[in-house]
Amino acid sequence: MKSILKLTIVILFSPFMLAYGQKTDKISGDSLSLNEILNEVIQNYPAIKKAQSDITSADAKIGLAKTAYLPDVNVSASYTFLGPTSTIKIPYNGVLTTFQLYPANNYSAMLNVNENIYDFGKTEKNVAFEKQNKEMVGLSIDQLKQKISGMMVGNYYSIVFLQEAIKIKDEELATLKAHFHFVEKRAASGSATKYEILTTKVRISTNETQKADLQNALLIQLSQLNSFLGKTQDTKLKVKTELFASQIFASSDSLSNFAFNHRNEMKMARQKSALYETRLKIVSSVNNPSINVFGSGGLKNGYLPDINVLTPNYALGVGVKVPIFDANRSKYTKIQANADIQANVQETELIRRNIVNEVVECKANAESALKKLKLAELQLEQANEAYSLAETNFNAGVITNVELMFNFTAVTDTKLALLKSKIDYSVSLLKLKLALGEQIY
Repeated sequence: MKSILKLTIVILFSPFMLAYGQKTDKISGDSLSLNEILNEVIQNYPAIKKAQSDITSADAKIGLAKTAYLPDVNVSASYTFLGPTSTIKIPYNGVLTTFQLYPANNYSAMLNVNENIYDFGKTEKNVAFEKQNKEMVGLSIDQLKQKISGMMVGNYYSIVFLQEAIKIKDEELATLKAHFHFVEKRAASGSATKYEILTTKVRISTNETQKADLQNALLIQLSQLNSFLGKTQDTKLKVKTELFASQIFASSDSLSNFAFNHRNEMKMARQKSALYETRLKIVSSVNNPSINVFGSGGLKNGYLPDINVLTPNYALGVGVKVPIFDANRSKYTKIQANADIQANVQETELIRRNIVNEVVECKANAESALKKLKLAELQLEQANEAYSLAETNFNAGVITNVELMFNFTAVTDTKLALLKSKIDYSVSLLKLKLALGEQIY
């Protein structure tokens, strides 16, 4: 009878267990499907919402890079007191007159415009880099969603197992108690021994203890589900039993090739390669010339003949900037960029190999789980047949109550084993889907 506890421990210590959620009222409290749970958690999980804020930041970086296309416009004003001021004396209308060359009080108010009209692709490359970075953020969010989905699969199927196991234990207890009353009646007539009565009592007590363990484990798993969904811990939840039918798998090579095109890790590796290539182009264009136009206009005093009058003035021009020597900064930045590209090549190859191993392992686990499932179905059929024969023999007085209960317990244990096999197969299929990069939410 210890097999129930072993089966429970296998489920409960699945690697997909702990997580925390955000409060939501969208899901009702009964019969939740895996798809409903996944969608609700994906929409409201705090880690995902936090990651989605990075998209806003990436959009801001794109906008910031595009600002290089726009003019820089500002207004400046100043007041300057100069002293001493220079003067000159010249005869004017026969009189020696003193003229002040510039005023002591200088006022200026100007509108200034400066725009980069051509920088030989530097701004274009910066914008492209930020757009690629936004795509990387999106892939990171998708990867996080897949990871959380995997966590939810373990929690969901732990609850499915425990719910169904408790039902099986209830059926077993009902049968044991009914049989106990039957044995008591036989004992009263002298047809059953005290040993048979005590053995039945022990079986009932053992099953009640195991049921209590299952209920406690279920309470823990439901508490974790409430955390995922952001509900209060006293919320009563129940999940639907969703099990997968048997499937035929493609070859490992075909599955691996599918995973290469759909796994977020490979997509992110390719995106990193594009980012590093763009970064190298940016570094290579740092020392490109740039051409800009500028203009300013406003009011200013200090113009002859009346240096104290504010006079309209303007200035227009074109500027060219050609970097000559940057202290080898661009040289070493290029070396670093090329090193990042080479490192990413090796990282991509490592990811590819890990994906192959994961796909092969998940496929093998799914095929093994399917074989165990078929064997469990056969074992249950045989256990039911053996119990039916045992009942006939017991009614005929050929075997004792202890032997009958042994056959009945075998049926119950086989039901649990079949349930466990079905859940293992369903979990294996979902893990294979995750390994292939399929979206399960």
